[in-house]
Formats: sequence, structure tokens, C-alpha cells
Amino acid sequence: MTVSFRVLEPRAAETPVVVEVPHAGLGLDALAMSFLSAPVRCIGTDADLYVDELYAEAPSTGATLLVAELSRYVCDLNRSEHDVDPLAAAGGQAQRAPHGLIWRDTTEGQRALYQPLPRSELDRRLASFYRPYHECLARLLDAKRAKFGYVVLLAGHSMPSRGRAGHTDTGRDRADVVPGSRGRTTAHGALIDTPERLASSRGWTVVHDDPYRGGFTTQHYGRPASGQHALQVELSRKLYMNEATLEKRPGGFEQTRDFCTELVAALGAVRL
Repeated sequence: MTVSFRVLEPRAAETPVVVEVPHAGLGLDALAMSFLSAPVRCIGTDADLYVDELYAEAPSTGATLLVAELSRYVCDLNRSEHDVDPLAAAGGQAQRAPHGLIWRDTTEGQRALYQPLPRSELDRRLASFYRPYHECLARLLDAKRAKFGYVVLLAGHSMPSRGRAGHTDTGRDRADVVPGSRGRTTAHGALIDTPERLASSRGWTVVHDDPYRGGFTTQHYGRPASGQHALQVELSRKLYMNEATLEKRPGGFEQTRDFCTELVAALGAVRL
């Protein structure tokens, strides 16, 4: 059976934090490969490369870490299971959603699929990969909330340093760090302000909710009134990698990893 995600338990005194990294994976199972027409390079450029490594020390701060192993070209875990374009899979109903649960185009607008998935293949991906991931995430959040009275979900992502073709901000330079909280609605203000404080202390630029406000995970799980806080953090890839060669940037990678570790620790130290 294809391993689609892994959970790393806390290695220090446990905190209320769960870190999820849904887009760093590059894995493709054989059936998914048979439908895929996206160029191999796009599997890398449309992934959040190395973000799992950037947050690898989260368990050492007391957080639980959930990492997806499969490519978002199998299914995008930061989308609703109903966000399916009929041109991507039979039975889909979402309109004009080339980057929904099933990506039918690459970010650059190239075809990602030879043909729309049959309903049986969509159902297989939901049952084998999408639902088990979110069932696991929900269990982790419930367990933390039961233990601490609240839980903090940090969705770890990365983004191109400049909007690419197919993005709403094509050609525009982006901030170094973009916290997404859907207009400060998905988490307590003290949590939302934490990445900005830490990034600013390093001289990094920060813009909230632009161009990413937080995806399905942030919106779905972010319920502060119920003690469940969710925050998405996008890191500019230029901080830690060469966006042309896809290699880690010496020095920059280590500095960004330190930021991620400090961020997870700081979120765990906030008392709500």
C-alpha cells in the first residue's frame, strides 16, 4: 500500500501545536502516473519543496508534525473534496477550477492530465489518500484540544518569490512571509501576529493574506470560538532555495529552518 503521509510525535514536553505540511511530497502511485501529463519539472515547481525539512524540528519543540508524502498532482489536500472541475474528473461540479482537488493544469497552464479522471479513480484517491489524511489531522486536533483546552494548527507552505503565469499576481514580487488567516478570522490575534514578529526581527518583509489568505485547511479547521486555531504561513522560496535549479540555498536554508523551528516553539508558548 502506498504510504501517503507520516506523523511525527513530540520529542519534548508536548504543546498544543500541530504542524501540517500538505504540499512538500513528490510521490506518485502507479495509477496516478497513468493519467498524468504534467512535465516532470512541474511536479517539483508546483510542490512546496523542502518545507517538510524546514519544519523537521517541530517535534523537538513539543509539536506534532503531519507530512504528506504524495504529490499534489495525486490530490490537493488543501482543497475541499467537492472542489472538482468536471474537466478534471467525472462527476465534478466546481466550475473553472484548474487547481482544485484534482489539478487539470499546471501553474504555468500546461495540461496536467491526459484526460479527465473516471469517477472510479476520483473515488479511489479520495478513499486512499484524501480522507485518511484529513481523518488523521482531525484526530490530532481533537486530541490536543482535549488535552490542552485548545489547539493551534500551523499549515506550512512555500510560494514562488514572484507571481507566476496563472497566478493572480503574475510578475509581482511577493513578501518574504505571508501569514494567512482569512482576514484574521481563523486564529487568535496573538497567534496571527507571531510570524510577523519573528520575521520582522530578521529583516524579512511580511504581508498578511496577500496573495494567499489561507486555503481549505485554514478555513475548515480554524474555529477560534471553539478553541481551534488555524494559521497558514507561506514562505518565499527565495529565502531557502534556488528557484531556477530547485537546489537548497546554502545558509539560507539553515536560516529559514531556524525560523520555522522558532515559529513553532513561539506558537506553542502562547497561552490562550
